Amino acid sequence: MIAFYLPQFYPTPENDEWWQKGFTEWTNVGRAKPLFRGHDQPRVPTDLGYYDLRVPEVREQQAEMAKETGIEGFCYWHYWFAGTRLLDRVFAEVLASGKPDFPFCLCWANHSWQQKTWDPTKPDKMLIEQTYPGIDDYKAHFYAMLPAFKDSRYMTVDGKPIFGVYSTHDFPDAKRFMDTWNELAKDNGLPGFYFFAFTYNAGDTEDLIVQGYNSTVLDNLLWLLRQKKKSKLALAIRHITHRPFTFQYDYYIKSMMQLYKPSATNHPCICPNFDHSPRSSWRGPVLVGHSPKNWEKLCGKIFDACKSREHESNLVFIKAWNEWGEGNYLEPDYTFGDGFLKATRKAYDNNK
Repeated sequence: MIAFYLPQFYPTPENDEWWQKGFTEWTNVGRAKPLFRGHDQPRVPTDLGYYDLRVPEVREQQAEMAKETGIEGFCYWHYWFAGTRLLDRVFAEVLASGKPDFPFCLCWANHSWQQKTWDPTKPDKMLIEQTYPGIDDYKAHFYAMLPAFKDSRYMTVDGKPIFGVYSTHDFPDAKRFMDTWNELAKDNGLPGFYFFAFTYNAGDTEDLIVQGYNSTVLDNLLWLLRQKKKSKLALAIRHITHRPFTFQYDYYIKSMMQLYKPSATNHPCICPNFDHSPRSSWRGPVLVGHSPKNWEKLCGKIFDACKSREHESNLVFIKAWNEWGEGNYLEPDYTFGDGFLKATRKAYDNNK
């Protein structure tokens, strides 16, 4: 199990400028409000509190929690904008200090950052645009991250460092990027990369493999949202009532099990919950009916489906360890305590 990890919990000059002084993900989390009866907002962290990721002890505690749960590593979200790195302090300190002594890999969140206006007559404000200047930038990107790839904690498949690409449809030069990185890897004593493509559509797997990715990671939550948006009636009701789209967790489990087809090149990405309303109010989707029991049920089904795969490539991703602004986390909170951690461990132990 590999859990995606968000390094958004400390102030940065960019967020100070774009949002407000001292802004972090906790700003959105703390001001969230319930939007319908039974809506569990705001979410309140317990064991680690409203932490600051600049504090090394917090990162150590997170790693210890993850180990006890059965998680084998963190996949840090990585931000590179044609030479500009954002939210990189946490991972840089993890790399430089050697602590926590816990495996990791990286996934490039290669999408533009925009400030939504929510007014259809006004364009969104571009904060920083993702561009792909070409080989020189790909080389600079590789060498900037080479110390990480050579770190003994970096997770591999068949000796190849695992590296993910999040926004595959917006990356017109993906094959050239991967070919360049594989060549540079071999020039620098690495056997190449194990690239995975993040996708919300199970039907994209074959095409992404043809493009040069070694595997795909399927998270079907956005697919569910897009199916809902096809209903003009559902859209009208949402805008009239200012109530977000909601999905039952049981429906999410059923959909995930129908869409995910285990193979050596197709990995599941499963979510303990999802609630985008802290970031986008009623415009964001919300999973309802989440609980440690339902999470254990989903984990058990996925683990059982995957257990026949070869150990080396039997990757299961969890989204996420700490996406609090999406209501999407395993860390203890006021509502369930450490229930989701215990449920993950129980499902893991029952499917060894």
